[in-house]
Amino acid sequence: MFYLTELGNRLKEAREAKGLSLEHLQELTKIQKRYLIGIEEGNYSMMPGKFYVRAFIKQYCEAVGLDSEEIFEQYKSEVPSVYSEELPEQLSRVQSRKTMPAGNSKVVEMLPKILAAVLVIGAAVLIWVLVSNYMSKPDIDDKKGAKQNEAVGYNKSDGFTEKGENDDKKQNEEKSDSSDSKNKDEADVKDEKKEQKLAVISSSGKNSTYELKNTDTFKLKVTSKGSPWVGIKNGEGKLLFQGTIDNNESQEIDFTNEKEAVITIGRAYETEIFVNDEKLEYSISPTEVNTQLVTIQFTKAE
Repeated sequence: MFYLTELGNRLKEAREAKGLSLEHLQELTKIQKRYLIGIEEGNYSMMPGKFYVRAFIKQYCEAVGLDSEEIFEQYKSEVPSVYSEELPEQLSRVQSRKTMPAGNSKVVEMLPKILAAVLVIGAAVLIWVLVSNYMSKPDIDDKKGAKQNEAVGYNKSDGFTEKGENDDKKQNEEKSDSSDSKNKDEADVKDEKKEQKLAVISSSGKNSTYELKNTDTFKLKVTSKGSPWVGIKNGEGKLLFQGTIDNNESQEIDFTNEKEAVITIGRAYETEIFVNDEKLEYSISPTEVNTQLVTIQFTKAE
C-alpha cells in the first residue's frame, strides 16, 4: 500500500481546489488515471520511465494551475532525476527528423538563381512595355485633338468666349469639390461609427471587467507564450473550453451571439488575449497577479 507523499498531497489538494476528479484530469492531460494515482501516491515504479515521471508531473501541475519549475525545485528530493541514457534516443529522433534529403537540398540551392532569372526577365518586359506606350502616346493624342477640333468647329465670333468657358469650368470644379468633401465626411463618420471600443470598467484583486461596444462582432482569441491553463465560459456559465494551451498555440471562440465572455487564466504572464484582432491590455499586472479572471461584456452595435 502506498501513502500520499508531500508532493502527492500538494498536487491532490490543488486538483480538489479546482473541483477536478481524476477522470476529469485524465481528459485534460491525456494521462492514464492509474498514472495520475501513482503520482499522488508517489508510486513512480509503475511509470514507463523516469523521463515520463517528470513529464507527467509537469502536465499535472499545469492542469491544476501550479508552477512546475517551482514544484520540481521544492520537492526535488521526491522527484526522480532523468536517466542520462534516455536522452540520446530522444535527441537522435529529433535529429533524424531535421535531416533534409539530398534532392531537396539541391532544389534549395538552385532557388535563388531561378528567382534572380525571373526578376531580370520581368524587369526587361516591364521596360519594353513602358517604352512602347511612351512612343505611341503622342500620335494618339494628336489624332484625338484633331478629331475634337473638327467636331466642335467654333471660334470666338460664334458667341463663345474664354470667360464663359472658364466660368463653367470653375462651377463644375466647385461642384466636384463639394461632392468629394461631402463623400469624405460621410466616410469619416461611417468609419468612426464602425471603430470598436474596448475599455476596462472595473478591476479589483484578480478580477477585471471590460466593455466591448461599437461593433457587431465579438471574436475572442487566447494565445499562449508558454503553457498556461485557461478556462473560457459564456455569460450563462457554460464551459466552452478548459485546458492547457501549448506554446505559440491559440484558442479561438466566436462570441458574436453572446453577451459576455469569462476567461480564467492560470498564468497571465504567458497569455495574450485578442478581441477582433485588438490586443487586450491587462488592467492588472500579469507579472504581479499570475491567476486572473477577465470578464468582457459585449454590446452589439445596432
